Amino acid sequence: MKNSLLDRREAVRALLQGRGDLLVVTGLGSSSYDVFDAGDHAGNFYLWGAMGGAAVMGLGLAQAQPKRPVLVITGDGEQLMGIGGLLTIAARKPQNLSIAVLDNGHFGETGMQRSHSGLGARLDEIARGAGIASVVEITDMEGIATFRSEVHRLADGPKLALIRISTDHVDRALPPRDGVFLKNRFRQHLGLAVT
Repeated sequence: MKNSLLDRREAVRALLQGRGDLLVVTGLGSSSYDVFDAGDHAGNFYLWGAMGGAAVMGLGLAQAQPKRPVLVITGDGEQLMGIGGLLTIAARKPQNLSIAVLDNGHFGETGMQRSHSGLGARLDEIARGAGIASVVEITDMEGIATFRSEVHRLADGPKLALIRISTDHVDRALPPRDGVFLKNRFRQHLGLAVT
């Protein structure tokens, strides 16, 4: 199975290639580091200490910006914490929202303990059961390329991709941690007043 696991940084870089007007919300921890490593951007909203909040934050952003594609990039542990959010996302059906779950079956930020997905829970099946119709499991770079093109289509949403990634160690690449700065930069990127 090791051969079917992707390098997380390579997968995230490929997802963000040619991003255009894409808005990105990250889950805390490694997914934020991966997105930052792929290239800091004013259209990235990095969450710090909001365990389980990335997908529902993406939902709110998708509803507020229906003409922009919104991509949530998060990990399995963070999405497991916010599992109920998938039900609300399925009920609201935002056409422009995509969720990429980087799943290595471990809680990376707390010591690499096995997560529920590492113990058999299937986030892709849970998403389907919640009512999200467009769900894929990705184990190769061709799947990443296909999902990237789907992310930019403002139709057939919400979409969820479960991306199988390796547990190999990756050095941290820390994005800005100043919440006020991140909020103001993101608002400015959207053309909104800074308060």
